[in-house]
Amino acid sequence: MTPPSQAPNKPAASQAIGFLLLENFTLFSLASAIEPLRMANQLAGRELYRWFTLSLDGEPISASDGLKVTPDAAITVPLALDMVVVCGGVGPARAVQREHVVWLQGQARLSRRLGGICTGSWALAKAGLLDGYETSVHWECLAAMQESFPRTLLTTRLFSIDRERATASGGTAPLDMMLTLIGRDHGRELAAGISEMFICDRVRGEQDQQRVPLKHILGTTQPKLLEIVALMEANLEEPIGLEELAAYVGLSRRQLERLFQKYLLCSPSRYYLKLRLTRARQLLKQTSISIIEVASACGFVSTPHFSKCYREFFGQPPRDERLGASSVRVPVPPPCESVGANLELLSFEAYPAEPVSSAIMALDQARGEPTYASVLLRS
Repeated sequence: MTPPSQAPNKPAASQAIGFLLLENFTLFSLASAIEPLRMANQLAGRELYRWFTLSLDGEPISASDGLKVTPDAAITVPLALDMVVVCGGVGPARAVQREHVVWLQGQARLSRRLGGICTGSWALAKAGLLDGYETSVHWECLAAMQESFPRTLLTTRLFSIDRERATASGGTAPLDMMLTLIGRDHGRELAAGISEMFICDRVRGEQDQQRVPLKHILGTTQPKLLEIVALMEANLEEPIGLEELAAYVGLSRRQLERLFQKYLLCSPSRYYLKLRLTRARQLLKQTSISIIEVASACGFVSTPHFSKCYREFFGQPPRDERLGASSVRVPVPPPCESVGANLELLSFEAYPAEPVSSAIMALDQARGEPTYASVLLRS
């Protein structure tokens, strides 16, 4: 894609973009990135962009919903690419292999522009290719990336375009990022035309922020509550006392308690604890740092106290949580001989095996994620 400083003066040659698919990548984010390119070609009446999907070995690769995608080529196939975009999804720390890192470093040496969508930024950061670059990633992955890659300048923006790097947070954010890049390459009129074709009310810009769940629920009706929560989120390693939090926004402690009970249905201390434990869960599942370091990073002065709070909140100790994240297994049917003597009476031709729904596999893959079963449903 054309750097920001260059204006589109004359017809440019078709640009080739390679989409590197990580295991359990998000299909929605991939489509959000590729579809604007397809529509750019359609509206222009000529090939402005071409794209290739890539994987380590060129074999079919699973998306996060369990669907299999057959890539166009393996990364060992030499392609004349202008840009490489890493498509991440569930469990990026597990999905990124050494071969990915080596290949991406090689692409950087070839001066190719690099990007990441959803959690694809993890692979680029792992390769040391985001050091000193403003980077966007899905909000669920922010805490783990901050701990794992301190040299990466992480932001909560929907997407970031910093020199020859372009990263988007996921969902529909790659659409906005691609529309911005297409507009820089070929003018705003084309970007606006693509937006209209996709029934997109507006193209969100680089300064638009990801909507965190609390803001989504409360909107702007409770600015003091949002400000207090933001202070809590920014001070997980060294928690701020409730009296001090209340003073920051000009409230008494009693008013603070009432505000939380009315809108968040819990006390401020309980909500603060939830934030710290949720971050701890992210670090346990997405990084390899020790449990002692996790406890310290989340504001607990002792590991036993951390383990006690964690067990009470999530129903299992931190050690079991970490072991569970690496030991997810697809259920295996019992051997035939354990079913019973009457098994021989059944006609297997009359009862063909029923395909396993991809939803089952998708749910199984999600079990290791920080937000899995984190919401208690009320019947």
